[in-house]
Amino acid sequence: MRKVGAGGTVALLAALVFWSCGALAQHDLSADEPRDIVPRYLLQDVNGRATTPEDYKGYFQLLSFGYTFCPDVCPTTLTEMATVLKELGPLAERLRPIFISVDPERDTLKVLREYTAFFDPRIIGMTGSPALVSRAADNFKVRYQKVYEKGAAHDHYAVDHSAGIYLLGPDGSFARKFGYGTPPATIVAEVRQLMELEATVRAARGTQGAPERPPR
Repeated sequence: MRKVGAGGTVALLAALVFWSCGALAQHDLSADEPRDIVPRYLLQDVNGRATTPEDYKGYFQLLSFGYTFCPDVCPTTLTEMATVLKELGPLAERLRPIFISVDPERDTLKVLREYTAFFDPRIIGMTGSPALVSRAADNFKVRYQKVYEKGAAHDHYAVDHSAGIYLLGPDGSFARKFGYGTPPATIVAEVRQLMELEATVRAARGTQGAPERPPR
């Protein structure tokens, strides 16, 4: 095996870091969608714990927004997310899949827990007060709005909302958005590529891959 000198090692590390930063900075946003996404949230998980992206430092995060009464988009998205977890195999241990409800009035933590577990018990349900949910949605440029049919009761409504899946890197930075309907195989291929790239950079730095905090 060919040995690399100290200068070559530094150059290789610099190239890998530059490459990883470029790869993780690729946004897949449509022309009319804002590009200034802020990957921040402060919400409750289904166990009632206050949660932020820092709680998953060291892990990739795959996020989607929706609600449990959603008739089609959300079940499709969570089915795709479950498929991604299955297809990643052991690499799925480095990923935290998250479903954020934009309907906190009806989606209690118990309802949310049962809903996400139906698709895959590894999917983490989150919600919060209307104000905190609104702030998280604004940060990710997610739009949502209640829609009532004429004469419907106060708690009988649909929620129109933006669709898609967001990928955050292990440092919590925004890496990519996958549009609604992106084939799971495409997501798996890109997530795997970024994971392998991040592992290469970490190895070049001589750091370990374990997260700084215990899994939640």
